[in-house]
Amino acid sequence: MLWLCLGVLLWGAVHLIPSVGRPFRSRLVTALGENGYKIAFTVLIVTSIVLMVVGWRATAPSPLYRPPLWTDAVTFALMIPAFILFGAAKQPTRIKQVVRHPQLTGLIVWSVAHLLSNGDSRSIILFGGLGIWALVEIFAINAREGEWAKPAVPSMAIEIRGLAISLLVFAAFFWLHPYYTGVYAIPR
Repeated sequence: MLWLCLGVLLWGAVHLIPSVGRPFRSRLVTALGENGYKIAFTVLIVTSIVLMVVGWRATAPSPLYRPPLWTDAVTFALMIPAFILFGAAKQPTRIKQVVRHPQLTGLIVWSVAHLLSNGDSRSIILFGGLGIWALVEIFAINAREGEWAKPAVPSMAIEIRGLAISLLVFAAFFWLHPYYTGVYAIPR
């Protein structure tokens, strides 16, 4: 459980530096250079992911609540918009006309979906921790950036391409889920 907690905390802390720790980030860039800062950021994020995966797999789930069986179907259904939102973050899309932070919003949907069908301690730490971080990050970014400037609406071809890529990534994650989590996405 310790590795899982450390991974979630490291993820959140490192990601919050650009949003709420601007002076600290500036000192790091001065000390390490822009590329050095990016390398350190990347190493810390990869480390946090490794800690989360190792911590997840090493922690025996301790039940806290028992979700009803129907929540598995709801979780699966919510994961599709979560991946679409996540994919919308780095490309032009109509979603950005409605959702200011699609990647973080997708992570919140992912978090809620997983909390619906997983009622154990390690799930609360991982999904709850990352969901809370995403919510805090949205407020921090909004405070830093001020008023929302909506991007231009892309062509329908770009929109469809982005949607197709998001759905393919969803299918890959769904299929690979038991290999990187040790848990089937839909219980057998």
